[in-house]
Amino acid sequence: MSTATETPKPHLLELLWRAAPEAGRGPRKGLTVDEVVAAAVALADEEGLEALTVRRLAQSLGKAPMTLYTYVPGKTELVALMLDTLFERMATTDAEGPGWRDRLAAVARDNYALYRAHPWAAAASPSRPPLGPGQCAKYERELRALEGLGLGDVEMDDALAHLLAFVRTAARDAAQSEAEREASAMSDAEWWQANGPLLAKVLDAERFPTAVRVGQAAGEAHDAAYDADHAFAFGMERTLDGLAAIIER
Repeated sequence: MSTATETPKPHLLELLWRAAPEAGRGPRKGLTVDEVVAAAVALADEEGLEALTVRRLAQSLGKAPMTLYTYVPGKTELVALMLDTLFERMATTDAEGPGWRDRLAAVARDNYALYRAHPWAAAASPSRPPLGPGQCAKYERELRALEGLGLGDVEMDDALAHLLAFVRTAARDAAQSEAEREASAMSDAEWWQANGPLLAKVLDAERFPTAVRVGQAAGEAHDAAYDADHAFAFGMERTLDGLAAIIER
């Protein structure tokens, strides 16, 4: 049970909007929530979200672990603050043309660039987004790409959610592909050079005629078994094709 001198933990929304009361009394703490979040983002970018612990973050800030709990009550709240900060500061680009498709393509590319720069963020994005200032500004900005197209409000939300879900999946696949290359210490070309002779023996063109033909054509086209950026570009166009079915009806 809390005593009269204890300060209750701030609610996540209070933290997101920086509306939480000052935690406790005594000497000045020397850090701000923004500084703690910035250090956490830097750590996750460098070492991955799994490496982000209170102890590791405190070490990077030169503080005792318990000190950080006066700023953020736990990792769940910290990750929400990190995501909202990224959303608030994300770079945006102008659409390459005047049409709705150009506007939504710009939204998709901006989100893909964000997640490629911060690979942990795509996997960390929750189904219930943190409704902080960054998330709300991002939602408002991206919904405008769908404004005036004749869609209902729920359809606008559905269309945006569908597009962003594809982008997160594409970004996670790209990050996984990159991690696998780093783990193998081989480029795609080096991997194929090392494994090509065996694959040539076991992949019988008579047994797998379609797989061998198509796989060879795709590998030669992309110079790899999987090209993340190509997969994103192709998938984005097909996602927009699907949205065209309701937008242009």
